[in-house]
Amino acid sequence: MDQLSKCEANYVPLTPLTFLKRAGSVYANRTSIIYENIRFTWRQTYERCCRLASSLRSLNILNNHVVSVLAPNVPAMYEMHFAVPMAGAVLNTINSRLDAKNVATILRHSEAKALFVDYQYVQLASEALRILMADSQQGQSSMPLVIVIDDVDSPTGVRLGELEYEQLIQMGNPRFVPIEVQDEWDPISLNYTSGTTSEPKGVVYSHRGAYLSTLALVLGWEMGNEPVYLWSLPMFHCNGWTFTWGIAARGGTNVCIRNTTAFDMYRSIATHKVTHMCCAPIVFNNLLEAKLNERREISSPVQILTGGAPPPAPLLEKMEHLGFHVTHAYGLTEATGPALVCEWQAKWNHLPEEHKAKIKSRQGISVLTLADVDVKNMETMESVPHDGKTIGEIVLRGSSIMKGYLKDEVATSKAFKNGWFFTGDVGVIHPDGYLEIKDRSKDVIISGGENISSVELESVLYKHPRVLEAAVVAMPHPRWGESPCAFISLRENETGQKGDVKEADIISYCRKNLPHFMIPKKVKFLSQLPKTSTGKIQKFQLRAMAKTFQVTEKKSTQVNKEIPQYHVEGHEQFLAMSRL
Repeated sequence: MDQLSKCEANYVPLTPLTFLKRAGSVYANRTSIIYENIRFTWRQTYERCCRLASSLRSLNILNNHVVSVLAPNVPAMYEMHFAVPMAGAVLNTINSRLDAKNVATILRHSEAKALFVDYQYVQLASEALRILMADSQQGQSSMPLVIVIDDVDSPTGVRLGELEYEQLIQMGNPRFVPIEVQDEWDPISLNYTSGTTSEPKGVVYSHRGAYLSTLALVLGWEMGNEPVYLWSLPMFHCNGWTFTWGIAARGGTNVCIRNTTAFDMYRSIATHKVTHMCCAPIVFNNLLEAKLNERREISSPVQILTGGAPPPAPLLEKMEHLGFHVTHAYGLTEATGPALVCEWQAKWNHLPEEHKAKIKSRQGISVLTLADVDVKNMETMESVPHDGKTIGEIVLRGSSIMKGYLKDEVATSKAFKNGWFFTGDVGVIHPDGYLEIKDRSKDVIISGGENISSVELESVLYKHPRVLEAAVVAMPHPRWGESPCAFISLRENETGQKGDVKEADIISYCRKNLPHFMIPKKVKFLSQLPKTSTGKIQKFQLRAMAKTFQVTEKKSTQVNKEIPQYHVEGHEQFLAMSRL
């Protein structure tokens, strides 16, 4: 057997690009993309991607060159997930809610050779390019070629330079032969982390990792043939959790929308009979809080894959009642999107709704193409017992894990240790083998020697009928070291008011539902909590606010009775931060 070798007939590098070639042939006349009044078939999409890849090569975009794109979920953004690697280049989708300075930083760090900009973001791109130009004059960076993506349904005429996306499509060769992937370890995309806990880092995906992650999620979510997929998750987030490639694999239809407003989502679901969508739990609130004139009747269940932040069980229960069937996943940019899925078991069907929602809020078990997952005691590197109580750090291993961080060997070696990728997330394993996140390692609150899970405390807060959003972080405490501080945004009451709910009301509610040591020592109301563009609450901003709080204890005549009082240093600074 050792004499049998690999050849072109029995060994082909794994790449998700094969999904599009197959779709263009076997699903040729199926609708591939819907965007307002625009419709494309899979044959047309394959030809358009070939044309764009051809034009990129003619613009001197070569193997492993980075091509950046700043765009919402429009057809061009979808097509570039295939066309750019078909030209041998590496796709870099930029978070469209970053400021100009951060966009410039990404363009500089990635050394992007081309930048595609949707007309909606021309001003943002112009500011970023001005920053980059100042650097290039000092010899620190070079300028990318700029191509505007005008609206394909309603052209605006907005330009930034001479080149426009549809012009490149028309100029390109529909019979262009895609550049062959020589090694499945070659890079396919470059994604920058959202920076909720630290500075963004450039995460490099391989063709192999993207291919395996795509198959794993299609299988794990049990996505059947011809799904109708609503793009409510930004494609710039982990390449749309790989469903950019996955919908082609299943011959489905991509329903593209510019904005994830409740109106746009309900309208798309009803009009196009959407079967699947992904989103962060924060989008649930958009759907749940929609006004009557924004809603449409959901005639058949819509499958939702959610992740990004642990969804509170009460929120999941409310979504089920609306007609959405929620599956919870866990992942991170470095794992090519979701790595764990809460795979449902038939024996749970008879359980009460509240119990089912609690199970669904778990992160679940590893996807099929992940080699291993575990929860480790970080001091001993021993696996924690499967008791649902003992916490440790979640570690992963498998071909879908990133190649590493671009130009950052120190961070790469820190993330990869002892044959594992260390996630920085703290969790437990239940007796049935299902994992549940308890916190980011940075978000565990240690109060008087007790470990407090902010996720558990937030889950209780979300059960309060007036709580719309909740996040808990550590604040300084003179006796206990740290204590919980809750940041909350409220739902309006029947008269449209919010001011009737006071801090004392929330603390009283917590006293009835939590152990004494977990009760927040401070509740701060904000109109909305600061979030990343993917809906994850930016706790580092809240931690900075909480650090300005001070607790002083005044003892009354009653023994062991303490009355906390709160003072804020730098009041103007705090008010400015609270508006974020």
